Amino acid sequence: MKVCILGIDGYLGWSLALYLKNRGHNVWGVDNGYRRSIVNRVGSDSLIPILTMEARRKLLADFYKGNIATSYADLKQMFTNHKPDAIVHFAEQPSAPYSMKSVRTCVETQVNNIVGTLNVLWAMKETCPEAHLLKLGTMGEYGTPNMPIPEGYFEIEYRNCKDRLPFPKQAGSWYHQTKVTDTNHIAMACNQWGLRATDIMQGVVYGAHIDDAENEPVWWTRFDYDECFGTVINRFCVQAALGMPCTVYGKGGQTRGFININDSMRCFELSMLNPPKAGEHRVFNQFGDLFSIEELGRLVCECAHKHFGLIKAEYGSVENPRIEAEEHFYLPECVQLRNLGFRPRNFNDELVKLLGACVGFAKHAKPEAIAPKTKWR
Repeated sequence: MKVCILGIDGYLGWSLALYLKNRGHNVWGVDNGYRRSIVNRVGSDSLIPILTMEARRKLLADFYKGNIATSYADLKQMFTNHKPDAIVHFAEQPSAPYSMKSVRTCVETQVNNIVGTLNVLWAMKETCPEAHLLKLGTMGEYGTPNMPIPEGYFEIEYRNCKDRLPFPKQAGSWYHQTKVTDTNHIAMACNQWGLRATDIMQGVVYGAHIDDAENEPVWWTRFDYDECFGTVINRFCVQAALGMPCTVYGKGGQTRGFININDSMRCFELSMLNPPKAGEHRVFNQFGDLFSIEELGRLVCECAHKHFGLIKAEYGSVENPRIEAEEHFYLPECVQLRNLGFRPRNFNDELVKLLGACVGFAKHAKPEAIAPKTKWR
């Protein structure tokens, strides 16, 4: 299968390139180094050293440098030349806190994410309408409704009428709002132009690298842990490795879905190998486990004590800088990928590996980058 990865230099993009190459797929991609730039802008860097983007371009044939939000002609030409069977869209600003910092970062996020996705949809329509778009969304699009969360669509009855409609979205940041807008744009493109797309609502991804890269440092992927780009599990593991308290925001009753990076790669491949039909906008919820943030902090500290002797590892509460429900009902569905064969890895086993990597590379950490500085109000 010919696969284009937009955002190939990122955490998921670089990992997916190796994963698919090792399984016989023809992989190429595009990136402009935006993730590296904005992480540096907030005073941080990857905990795990990675190759420069230029070194990666030499390692992987057909790694193009470009910005899909500003270079539509180039994107269209690449699609024309390569005729991809599948297009994986990771090329977006991925941080909720970054989007909430200022009007500049808010608008930057909106333009980068929304315009980039629109360019992808138009380029597909004009050059490769049979290709399958796999778009990285987020479980955060749904918010925390007081009812089970279906996979994108649900059956509803109102005033004696029934229909299948998109499940309501409740974005909690300007970043999440771009993802909701992307979903609406993709659904419209499928309906109006007959495109085919899988919109992947992914939970929090964890893991330092995929198994394929275990003994291949050139294929190690980035690992962010700062307050903007580090996921909660990354922050906890780095804090534990440094002997710092794990910063639970508020009560810690927020519940989220988590998925190992190897499982994420497997799910993307399963989605590619089982594409939707023309005109179909398909939504997959993609996660393996559900934990509250307080539970996650406890698990990280227990792992740090038991496997690494980090007796100072503990968790404690700090004022929540976000506006979010801190205790809530949360029951999302994850059925379609499991029907295709997805079986999540054991969380505790993978947490040991993750924490071990953080301990091993702790000397590269910048502790001052971890504490929350961006407030929603």
